[in-house]
Amino acid sequence: MSSNDQNLVPAGSLLPGQRWSLARKREVALRLLRGERIDVLSRELGVEIYRLERWRDRALVGIDAPTQGARGRPGRRTAGRGRIFSTWARE
Repeated sequence: MSSNDQNLVPAGSLLPGQRWSLARKREVALRLLRGERIDVLSRELGVEIYRLERWRDRALVGIDAPTQGARGRPGRRTAGRGRIFSTWARE
């Protein structure tokens, strides 16, 4: 197993009682952004489509967040950056 393989998050649905980690949600969002079909992922992972859409949308917000300063102006933004990802963790 290469070092890149060690960083991958296992695919598939979770066991009963398991929760989606931030890393797993991020990996699923990246798969969606790469063009995988949402209905196929929904079936594969056992996750509702609306939830996958929310993860994808939050990933897009996270991509843009560091480039937006206070009041939506371009610039460096550090305060509040963790809030985007902390909302993923609560789901």
